[in-house]
Amino acid sequence: MAGEKSDAINGDDVIVVERRDSGAVWVTLNRPEARNALSRQVNLRLAELAHELGSDRDVRVVALTGAGDRAFCAGADLKERKGVSAEDSRPYVDAISGAIHEWAQMAKPTLAVINGFAFGGGLELALACDFRIAVAGAQMALTEVRLGIMPGAGGTQRLARLIGVARAKELVLLGRRIDAERAMEYGLVMNVASAERLRDEAEAIVEELMGCAPRSVEMAKTAIDRGIEVGIDEGLRIERACYDVTLFTEDRNEGLRAFAEKRPPRYQGR
Repeated sequence: MAGEKSDAINGDDVIVVERRDSGAVWVTLNRPEARNALSRQVNLRLAELAHELGSDRDVRVVALTGAGDRAFCAGADLKERKGVSAEDSRPYVDAISGAIHEWAQMAKPTLAVINGFAFGGGLELALACDFRIAVAGAQMALTEVRLGIMPGAGGTQRLARLIGVARAKELVLLGRRIDAERAMEYGLVMNVASAERLRDEAEAIVEELMGCAPRSVEMAKTAIDRGIEVGIDEGLRIERACYDVTLFTEDRNEGLRAFAEKRPPRYQGR
């Protein structure tokens, strides 16, 4: 897949979208001069993309990264909010948290490719993805308590669910920065790669996801995301309902045929 030609590259000044014939989509935050900060325009576009890509049957996997080699995302665009009162800043906060929530709700599997530091809302955006990999040495932090506020776009909730309450409190209440290697130790990222290898590592994960039945992946993701919020009995009911959806797909039949014929399956997402 790494050498696959893209069908088209389109987008606006702040986000670039690369769609491939295979169904893989690469989304790049394209404000390197602002360390890919989350301006209102970026937030609006991220929310739009979550709906657009999440409902597109041709989309199989979505990878998210930042332009340049310094930052994945610096978080909120503080220059844009400079001089804005606390009351008037609420729409900015709503836009960030809304965009990140929409990204977390996307049905497609998502991969954050953290190519540089990820602070504040930038880390919260990465936490909204299903998988995260990072370039060696990348710094990550939720330092809002050092600025007189606190994480407000899902950071306290998603981080605690991902790495546990004790470690989440260590990072959030102390506002500590950690590097990619410590983040992998904590379970925040699944892999760390050199700058030269990061894209290849990401492409390998994308290709691995592409080898799975799309509808099965979506249903399994739904079962995990919804089931973690409820008790085990309700979680098992959610799992069974999602499983039943996969029973009546063409991909199920294709998977069984491919297994019997000892060949790779050709899934269509149907």
